[in-house]
Amino acid sequence: MVNPKVDIVLLGALVVSTALVVHALDNGLAHRPPMGWMSWERYRCITDCSRYPDECISEALFKRMADLMVSEGYRDAGYEYVNIDDCWMADERDEDGVLQPNKERFPNGIKHLADYIHERGLKFGIYQDIGTKTCAGYPGMVGYFKLDAETFADWGVDFIKIDGCYADVELMVNDYIKFGEYMNRTGRPILYSCSWPAYQEYDGIIPDYDQLKETCNMWRNWGDIEDSHQSVVEITKYFSDHQNRIVPHHGPGHWNDPDTLILGNYGLSYDQSKSQLAVWTVMGAPLLISNDLAKVRPEIKELLLNKAIIRVNQDPLGIQGRLVKTVNKIEIWKRPIMPRVGHELTQAIAFVSRRADGAPYPLRVKLQEDVGLSNSTNMKGYKVYDLFDAKAAPLLVRAGSTFETRINPTGANLFRFVPQFGTNFISF
Repeated sequence: MVNPKVDIVLLGALVVSTALVVHALDNGLAHRPPMGWMSWERYRCITDCSRYPDECISEALFKRMADLMVSEGYRDAGYEYVNIDDCWMADERDEDGVLQPNKERFPNGIKHLADYIHERGLKFGIYQDIGTKTCAGYPGMVGYFKLDAETFADWGVDFIKIDGCYADVELMVNDYIKFGEYMNRTGRPILYSCSWPAYQEYDGIIPDYDQLKETCNMWRNWGDIEDSHQSVVEITKYFSDHQNRIVPHHGPGHWNDPDTLILGNYGLSYDQSKSQLAVWTVMGAPLLISNDLAKVRPEIKELLLNKAIIRVNQDPLGIQGRLVKTVNKIEIWKRPIMPRVGHELTQAIAFVSRRADGAPYPLRVKLQEDVGLSNSTNMKGYKVYDLFDAKAAPLLVRAGSTFETRINPTGANLFRFVPQFGTNFISF
């Protein structure tokens, strides 16, 4: 959770490292974009278990989601983390300063819950805040970095998201680095998700991405996603507007994070669900679902479990895709992926509609000029796969020709263009 509206007192200037060589964090984790489930967007800070027994932040909720991850096929599709967000703690630490879960909602403790999740072949994630309090007002980490790192390791945590409420925006970076060092000293591999870029961006500070790559496995770049297509569009616009400076820092072990997938909730239509999934896939973003897995409609579940789309998202090159052109309010997003054929990489291409004028919009584009696909002399064309329609036969399209597709209002189409060196190609 990011709360950029929290009042923050600026106490001094950020001390920037003068090291000439900066290496990316290599803790053996997050070689592919992390996949899993996270509580915040759907369940926020619901703590009244008497009124909302199936929705409150509790041991029962996370056990239920872990079971559903297994029974509904999400674990086998690659979604491996079950992550608690804010509001799991007691109001105060114990007499020794150790964080405590709320005893009514987590009666068996966090170690018990982590063991339950691990027994189902999943990994366990938790939340804290680098400031004096979490965004919801629970105890923060200031003064307890070493103790909290050791506590999380003892509990069996595999993923930790550290928020930035009630912290100094300019000085918080050193604290993120300090906590990461303590966490690494525990000897337990814990994926480290940081939030400092989001807070800095809101305050007009350009984050130091070399420090991020050295410290964190992933980071939130911008504000929290909400349950609406408008929110998805706003976050997508941030990523396209700033792609030139953030794309180079995205890759295996260190990922830009546009926040959770909201497919399966209340705010997106089926076509808008395809749109978010298409953009997150082409960006190579972490795929952390935030919904009630028991209530996901079959057609949305089919999207979330789409093997071809997951394969593109998890591409080993880890290159973040870019918005390459907008034609008549249709965005064209492109990402190089494997396999490499000759000297040419395959391309994942999404056509994302920002139109709402009632009818599917036919778009005809030139592959070289509009999409930026190669027109090398040795390559004959592309075999084009529709990733939203596994039953559709692939098309053979000549290099340098045009391509036509028709996109539903506020929806998206997603294709994989595989270079070919044979014959029998068509042009639209």
